[in-house]
Amino acid sequence: MKMYILILDDVPPGFAVLAAAHASLAAYLRFRDAPEVERWLSGPFYKVVCRVNAKEFERARAVEDNVVLTESALDGREVAIAFKPREEWPKMFRFLKLWR
Repeated sequence: MKMYILILDDVPPGFAVLAAAHASLAAYLRFRDAPEVERWLSGPFYKVVCRVNAKEFERARAVEDNVVLTESALDGREVAIAFKPREEWPKMFRFLKLWR
């Protein structure tokens, strides 16, 4: 089980780290009653953080069970999207770049 967190590639690094932390918590709070989250928490609860461009971000938004994060210090701009943990992911997720 993995939770994916996607962060837009033009978000400054300090805000990206903050967005990843907020995204993880926001996804947990949004989906905490889902059986997938219970399974995820019972094992190693993996998270994958990726850097995406605007096109990848919009494409990922169409994948169900997500929460989009904004940053008030960046004028309320959307900066990240987090997904409910799951076993299987759409093919596009395999090609996303890890955030480093």
